[in-house]
Amino acid sequence: MKKALFAGSFDPFTTGHDSIVRRALTIFDGVVIGVAVNGAKHSMYTVEERVEAIRRLYADDDRIEVVTCSGLTVEAARQAGASCLIRGVRTMADYEAERVMAHYNRRIGHMETLLLFTLPELEDVSSTAVKELMRLGYPTDEFIPHKDDNI
Repeated sequence: MKKALFAGSFDPFTTGHDSIVRRALTIFDGVVIGVAVNGAKHSMYTVEERVEAIRRLYADDDRIEVVTCSGLTVEAARQAGASCLIRGVRTMADYEAERVMAHYNRRIGHMETLLLFTLPELEDVSSTAVKELMRLGYPTDEFIPHKDDNI
C-alpha cells in the first residue's frame, strides 16, 4: 500500500487542505494527515482539537489516517509508513519554500516530496486568513470543509 504524509499545522483545516487530501488519494492508496505540534506558532485550536476535527471529517474513509507529529517531517512519514510527502502550493513564495524543503527531505531523509498546486478557485484560502475572519466574527463556512463536501 502506497501512503503519503500530508503534514501541517492545519489551524484550521481548510477547503484547500481538503482538496489536496482528496487529490492525493487519486495517486496514493492512503494519506496520513500529520497535525504538526509547533510551540512557536500561536494556534487558535489545540492539536487535539485539530486532530479530532479532521478525524470527524474523514471518519467514513479508511484510506485516511490522522496523527500528530513533531520534529522532522521525514521521521513522521517513516513512523506512519509513508513513502512520500505531499505539500500544497498556492503561490510562488510557497513554491520556493517547498522546493528548498523538498531538497532537504530528500538529502537528509531520502524521502521524495510531491507538490500539488492548489486549484485556482482555492488559491486565496489560507488558514491565516480564515483564522482572522473567525477572530473578527465573520462567517467562514465556505472555507472550512464539511463532511459531505467533495472538493
